[in-house]
Amino acid sequence: MSCNNNKQIQFADDMQEFTKFPTKTGRRSLSRSISQSSTDSYSSAASYTDSSDDEVSPREKQQTNSKGSSNFCVKNIKQAEFGRREIEIAEQDMSALISLRKRAQGEKPLAGAKIVGCTHITAQTAVLIETLCALGAQCRWSACNIYSTQNEVAAALAEAGVAVFAWKGESEDDFWWCIDRCVNMDGWQANMILDDGGDLTHWVYKKYPNVFKKIRGIVEESVTGVHRLYQLSKAGKLCVPAMNVNDSVTKQKFDNLYCCRESILDGLKRTTDVMFGGKQVVVCGYGEALGAIVYITEIDPICALQAWISLLSYSVLLLGNKNVVTREHLDRMKNSCIVCNMGHSNTEIDVTSLRTPELTWERVRSQVDHVIWPDGKRVVLLAEVHILKGLGRAAVGLAPGEGWRGSSAQPELLHGSHLCSVHHSYNTDEYVASLHLPSFDAHLTELTDDQAKYLGLNKNGPFKPNYYRY
Repeated sequence: MSCNNNKQIQFADDMQEFTKFPTKTGRRSLSRSISQSSTDSYSSAASYTDSSDDEVSPREKQQTNSKGSSNFCVKNIKQAEFGRREIEIAEQDMSALISLRKRAQGEKPLAGAKIVGCTHITAQTAVLIETLCALGAQCRWSACNIYSTQNEVAAALAEAGVAVFAWKGESEDDFWWCIDRCVNMDGWQANMILDDGGDLTHWVYKKYPNVFKKIRGIVEESVTGVHRLYQLSKAGKLCVPAMNVNDSVTKQKFDNLYCCRESILDGLKRTTDVMFGGKQVVVCGYGEALGAIVYITEIDPICALQAWISLLSYSVLLLGNKNVVTREHLDRMKNSCIVCNMGHSNTEIDVTSLRTPELTWERVRSQVDHVIWPDGKRVVLLAEVHILKGLGRAAVGLAPGEGWRGSSAQPELLHGSHLCSVHHSYNTDEYVASLHLPSFDAHLTELTDDQAKYLGLNKNGPFKPNYYRY
């Protein structure tokens, strides 16, 4: 598609101004809505080597690895040994990537690839990054989430020579600074992008258009990022090949189904110590679960039918939309209700409406806030409704699905091959599923006009695009 199309496009979650960095004094932003307390360094299970006593920003430190390189910015390079142990443990259960290294390491199929990446930085993604390097790529990496980085793993990558710019508890300013440091380096220009959420892709698109035009391919791993890529494509502005990893079978049926449900529960347990048995739970978008009494809201009749047949439950999951939970919903919640998010951004829950004088915010532990109403009612917000799985551990054994797909996609794009879209209509499937729902006394939730417009859907369906696979 032509890059010269003059049609204008507005990204749904593109609240950040890309023409300049946010200032340190203006760290609060509509796009991520980070309170000052959330930028503090807390120790938590997601990164057990953190030091809550270290208040110095990594950007202000002078650090070098054992080889004398300072081409990185992490919390503490001295944590590298601990991080290496984490990566080695992850490698034991990621046999697909290790096998790929052994098979193709001699061929170096990624020789010449200069990959700039923006994903969660955990032991599992470190195995992917080091596999890309083993196959011949040069990599520069930042974090797609301000809370999910395992500092010891980032240190291990830096010690191994990967240019990584990430630490747990980044501010808004830090987040975009890290992305820019990955992209903007004298004498080095990226020719491939591996993204999770689309922030890196759109930073390059907006701030470095000449670099974007020379990109050989984009690999996107998330629903949010794929949605943004399709917006670019529809506007005629996606002038480079892009691969939708999110809808690959291994991603959908393994990472999304098994890994995410493990990490969301782990995050809830680690942050709240709550017992699930007997709790009443609302699941916004069908999920699976752990002995709680569950109420499910769903707009898609196929997912609704699947939910009723499974008769399983989970915890509060909110994903892939905006204003799913509004101030009206929050006002009606019971005391001590826990609210968390599984979506990539923080648009699903209207947290901004809680920043009012009559409500009191109280930080009770790392990434756990109590919002207190005038009558004493408390609602527990986890990670300020950023994606919760960053606070838990991933289910390592099932991570190879996403990693294998991401690494195998890179050579295809680097050497100019394309994947064609496979079309499929869900109108008939949704109609048949909707006929079954009344027998279960199940009623579909209807999108508001604003929500339907945000998702680019007809309120009556189909609710999944032709490229989607259940």
